[in-house]
Amino acid sequence: MADADADPTSQSNYVQIATTHVAFDWTIDYDRKIITGSAVHKLLAKTDNVNEVVFDTADLDIEEVKVGEQTVQYTLKPKHAVMGSALHVPLGQTLASGATIVVSITYATTKYCTALQWLAKEQTQSGTFPSLFSQCQPIYARALAPVQDTPSVKLTYSAEVTSVLPVLLSARRISPPSEGPAHGGKVIGVDKVKYTYDQPVPIPSYLLAIAAGNFRYRPFTTPEGKTWTSGVWAEPELIDAAHWEFNEDTTRYLATAESLVGPYRFGVYDLLVLPPSFPYGGMENPCLSFLTPTLLAGDRSLTSVVIHELTHSYFGNGVTHAHASHFWLNEGWTTYIERTLQQLLDTPATRGMSFVIGYNSLVDALSQFINRPKYQRLVIPFDRGEDPDSAYSRVPYDKGANFVLHLERTLGGLDAFLPYVRNYVNTFMGHSITTDQWKEHLYTYYRRHDQEKIAALDSVKWDEWLNGEGMTLPVVMEYDLTLVEAANKLADRWDASRGSEVSKIDFKPADLDTLNANQRFVFLERLQSLPTLPTSHMLYLDELYQFSVASSPEIRLRFYTLVLRNASSEEAKKYAPEAAKWVVGEDSTGIIKGRMKFCRPVFRAIHKVTPDLAVSTFQASKEAFHPIAQKLIKEDLGLQ
Repeated sequence: MADADADPTSQSNYVQIATTHVAFDWTIDYDRKIITGSAVHKLLAKTDNVNEVVFDTADLDIEEVKVGEQTVQYTLKPKHAVMGSALHVPLGQTLASGATIVVSITYATTKYCTALQWLAKEQTQSGTFPSLFSQCQPIYARALAPVQDTPSVKLTYSAEVTSVLPVLLSARRISPPSEGPAHGGKVIGVDKVKYTYDQPVPIPSYLLAIAAGNFRYRPFTTPEGKTWTSGVWAEPELIDAAHWEFNEDTTRYLATAESLVGPYRFGVYDLLVLPPSFPYGGMENPCLSFLTPTLLAGDRSLTSVVIHELTHSYFGNGVTHAHASHFWLNEGWTTYIERTLQQLLDTPATRGMSFVIGYNSLVDALSQFINRPKYQRLVIPFDRGEDPDSAYSRVPYDKGANFVLHLERTLGGLDAFLPYVRNYVNTFMGHSITTDQWKEHLYTYYRRHDQEKIAALDSVKWDEWLNGEGMTLPVVMEYDLTLVEAANKLADRWDASRGSEVSKIDFKPADLDTLNANQRFVFLERLQSLPTLPTSHMLYLDELYQFSVASSPEIRLRFYTLVLRNASSEEAKKYAPEAAKWVVGEDSTGIIKGRMKFCRPVFRAIHKVTPDLAVSTFQASKEAFHPIAQKLIKEDLGLQ
């Protein structure tokens, strides 16, 4: 990789020498809220004349470094606000390209670790034991362990973790067995158990993951002929609900994905339902997708998030973006394939509705970056040391998915495009690539297989799609609106009623009976795209449909952003305090909405109505949010 393509968020010298395998030996200290232990790196020189290795670290307490069996004097550079402290380790010799060497680092995490969230027992569902989970994407693995923290380095790993609570990793469990008694039959919270794991498939460092807590396992039924296994982990209080929610769909989704893009390589596909402060809908950690409990809707209406996470087994975990500037290769492709799977599992109309919902989210995301337009691009030109989390939004997901959909249509439709997709996955599985490498492969494929398609590819507005800024896509996209039209029709009836008195308009609770969950989302989003209804109508809407007490957080999110958008209105003043209580779990749910999809836009909406309420609500509950969410909510509220 040329220096121009080097990762702008890593201080490591991975272009010269890179880790191929790392063995962790960890002990979890719940009282001090740290992990202690060691990381033993096997490294491969990639160029000649290599005499040191540089690792990324962030707020680690380094105790000792060895090269082979020899203790060496290392240098820990001053901390960079985003990239952390570069750990320089002299090798004591000069390596030629192809040579290997072993470096061992004994260390501990610290209380400043951004990769880990430690939960007191009161913050868990059971309230009995504390809990711990990690989030290493995009650049927080360096706070969990000294690594070359870039997606351009793919490594295998093994781990031994000693803990008084059950431990889960993004790897295959060796012992104790998942389907055996919890905690190997020992006393949870009292007895120390050594958990051993192995990840034989090379992965980027952001997919290192650990979770610990009072978790139980329930297997899913594996389809006939499949060699992989699948199941769900959750706290005892949630395991029945979690198993019911995901058992019917998960293995069906994965089997369908295999038929579309090839064999699943990781051997195990488990789900972990985490405590509510988990900041994402899901995280595609290999062998173990982390999920938010907000997906436990009780009607299986939100299980499509699992389609997204398992699709990352191919796009992201398999074919990986080289660094943050090319993140759309990860999320845009995953979102596109997720929606393609929805079409295969259901109907083209289901795919179309997902694109409509995604497009509405894209417009909201683009509007957030009016003053930072480079974050509206697919390929973002990050400055060295710039925080990639500042650009985190739906843009790479939905702009990227629309771009791939446009390519599909340009090249002749789904049947004509899917053979290319399979070739793309097969070609780059296990590699980290840039957008230019993907584009070159696309052209090369069609030169070899269908030369006549080159003219079609040349017609694509490449620069506008990849580097364009602004609120619109380069092409006006059309979607299958079969399911959307019924939702829009109801919203348009409400729009047409604005000139009538509430007592004279003809609406009833049964209006929603024929709309599924996603159609109800579309209904609320359609209303948000129209001029604000009179206060009387807004209040009557909620009286009829009971959106403000809906159990689905997806409904609540859309309802609150709808009623709070006119900051001076009566309905905004009425619902802002309710929204504030809901987002921090001080309502009947009792559950904090730690997922950033919910907490960030709701806090922003409250802030427009009553800034003091937004700030005071967040300040009083901020420690319950994940450190990543805390940082970004502070930015949203102007607190840093």
